[in-house]
Parts: sequence; C-alpha cells; structure tokens
Amino acid sequence: MLGPCLKLLRPGDWAKNAFVLIPAVFWLAGDGRAASGDEVRDQLVRVALTVIAFSMAGSGFYAINDVLDADEDRRHPTKCRRPVASGAVPPGVATALGVALVAGSMVVAWAARPAVLAVVAVYVGLQVAYNARLKRVRLVDVVTVASGFVLRAIAGSLALGIAVSTWLVVVVFALTLFLGFVKRLGDLRAAELARAAGRDTGWKPRAGYDSAEDLNWLLSTMGAVTMMSYLLYALSDHAREIFGARATGFAVLAPLVLIVIHRLYLRANSGRADSPVSVVLTDRSASVATVAFVAGVLLTLFWPPAERALDALFR
Repeated sequence: MLGPCLKLLRPGDWAKNAFVLIPAVFWLAGDGRAASGDEVRDQLVRVALTVIAFSMAGSGFYAINDVLDADEDRRHPTKCRRPVASGAVPPGVATALGVALVAGSMVVAWAARPAVLAVVAVYVGLQVAYNARLKRVRLVDVVTVASGFVLRAIAGSLALGIAVSTWLVVVVFALTLFLGFVKRLGDLRAAELARAAGRDTGWKPRAGYDSAEDLNWLLSTMGAVTMMSYLLYALSDHAREIFGARATGFAVLAPLVLIVIHRLYLRANSGRADSPVSVVLTDRSASVATVAFVAGVLLTLFWPPAERALDALFR
C-alpha cells in the first residue's frame, strides 16, 4: 500500500510550494548580500522548514479531500484513478494519514517561526472551510485556492523576518487565479470529451462551471491581469529601488511568461490540464519557457555581467 499512499499525497504538487521560496530569492539578491554566512544559513533553514510545513499540510488535505470526494471522483474520467476513489487506499487510512500530516505541519511551522505557524494555521482553517463548503461555491472556490498560494508567499517573507511585499501578493494572487481557472476549464473539457467519446460517467463540475465560454472569458481576463501586474512590478520604482537596473531584466523576460500562460490556456481547452503543474512538466513549450524564465531571473539577479549589460542598455 506504500505506493498508493505516496500517490495519495501527490508529491508532484509539492512544486506549488515554490511560492514560499520567492521572497528568499529576492532577499538573497538584495539585503542578503550584506548578511553573514551564518545568517544566510539560518534564514534558509527557516524557509526550508516553511516549505516542508506547507508540503505536509497540502498533502494532508489532499488525502482528506480524496476521502470526501471519493464518490464524485469515481464518475470523473481521470480522477477515478485516485487512490481512494479506485479503492487502492481505504478511507480510514487516508483520513488518519491526512490528519497526522496536518498536525505535523503545525509543529514544523512553529520550528520555523511563530509567525509562520500563524500563517499555516490560517491556511489550515482556509482548507477546512474549502472542503466543508467553499469548493462548491462558484468563483469563491478558485479565490480560496489562490489565497492559499498568497499565504505561501507571505509565509516565505515572514520566515525571513522581512516585510511582505504588496507587489508579491498582487502578482501571486493574479497568477494563481488564472491557474485555478485553467484547472476548472481542463476538468470541464475532459468531461465534454468523455461524453463525445461515449464515455459519459455522469460527472459534473461541483461549483457549477458548466460553460466553457464563461471560463474562457475568466481565463482571458486573468491572463491579461497577470501579465499587466507582472510588467507593472518589473517597471515599478519599488523594484528599481531594490534591484537597480536588474529590475528591467524582469520585463525583458515577460514574453516567456506569456508563452507559459498561452500553453496553459491551450491545454485547458484541450481537456489536458488536470493540474497546471503537470502541464508545466509535460508540455514541451511550457517546460522550456519555464526553465528559461527561472534561469533568466537567476542570471539577472546573481550574475554581475547581466547587471552591467542591463544598466548599459536601460539607463
């Protein structure tokens, strides 16, 4: 049962906790440059503990959610293969594992910083509300999921003991709203394709997302908002005060962000976007653009020749 239990925890989705690391990357490129080696090590340990805490809490609620949604998942064309829905993991085992992980996440969060524990506690409360009711309320469900990602970014800042950036909150919230609608449209398209192929299982979107046109409008809107918020931050006085000419490098990388957004949109419409993380990992264009974007950010922030080149080009 070890394999199905591991699948139940969805380790591939731990990549979502990369949002915890964003403040650390910017701190290392800014104030962290003047910090001692011991201080940098201590700060990174706190950030690592925060990532572990959110990974445990997220996996715990995946297990609990799969128990609550087992009957519904059995009618879904792809979710029917989840461990509880398929019968590979008994509901009692999944529930016990989920509760243990959520409780353990609180202990790990406290070890990071008391402030991180407070954020993880809010996240846990949000997940309880989501599973109890909010996941069945149209739009509120996606806003709740996006708020969980914002909490990850906030926790990353608090783990470092630094102020939470308003820009970080805005960009993360816009991006994750977009990703949430990608998943909803992917689910809807997958069900439509199953019915067209004569494999109608009776599954319907639980929050009433029954219009692909409506979801496409939401995706288009949030895709545009995401791009605009990203560019406004990259060109803002706030970013330039912290990073100098390096901030312009973020704007130069904007086309890569657009490529990823576009690929997610296309995969959602094709019914192949059960998870945005899986799209980034399996879609070649999205993978290449994501790797290039991350490499570009790191070079912009930490490679001196890139800083000099940007300063010469965009004074």
